Amino acid sequence: MEGKPPIWTRRVLLGAGVSASYLLPAAAAAPRAPAKPAAPSVATAPLVMLDPGHGGKDPGAIGVSGTYEKHIALATAQELKRQLEAGGRYRVFLTRSTDVFIPLESRVDIARARGVALFVSMHADALTDHSVRGASVYTLSDSASDSQTAALARRENAADRFGVPNFSNTPPEVARILASLVRQETRAGSARMARNVVGAFGPALPLLQNPARHAGFMVLKAADIPSVLVEMGFMSNAQDEAALRRADHRARVASAMKRAVDGYFAQTGLATLAPAPTSG
Repeated sequence: MEGKPPIWTRRVLLGAGVSASYLLPAAAAAPRAPAKPAAPSVATAPLVMLDPGHGGKDPGAIGVSGTYEKHIALATAQELKRQLEAGGRYRVFLTRSTDVFIPLESRVDIARARGVALFVSMHADALTDHSVRGASVYTLSDSASDSQTAALARRENAADRFGVPNFSNTPPEVARILASLVRQETRAGSARMARNVVGAFGPALPLLQNPARHAGFMVLKAADIPSVLVEMGFMSNAQDEAALRRADHRARVASAMKRAVDGYFAQTGLATLAPAPTSG
């Protein structure tokens, strides 16, 4: 018996610019004995982009004992990349793998050029109130959820030049509808990932009050890529800074974020899970 055809979601179809109203099934093959399915190729595994904040001439927040946010963000992103790749389920790229400066707009360009399935920006910012500590996660919104979040967004943003995906050779009214649908799906995916981050962090790490927040962070403005910004803690808080300086704590942060990524792709139904690579 033929297997079921692949499920194509609205977002996949729109992102590929598909305009046909149906997909033709594959030609029927001659009857054959059941065979063990071939393992999916690693090349088809979901592509996750990790974005360590700041870098190079931009140190980001400077902790109460002098720790640079850019170093914490990169070290944790590298640990998360290691954990995600260890299971063989994902392809993982970093917007930066060394201490270099990359403008915000270039970070989004990198993600869109690679066609990533999920974008996670990683930070450990600072607040004027040094008593505030705990992790939090942010999604894109036209308005900030609170004054603290508005202040963080102002610190992170530089400019805004990102629009909607380009639907070439499409009538303007159809393009507007397609762009709106993609944006809605993207924001729904971002919100789903944010809930997973909060759920994964909760048992393992201190959280801000109301840890799922939103604001107009520029680095989240790719209209066709589900994106979240994770604040792993605040460098302005002595306890958070001390914890983030420790490799074991960063490993716990990465482990929680991996669980969130696993949950996200399990919920989307889009994941192609490749087996863990074997040696030899």
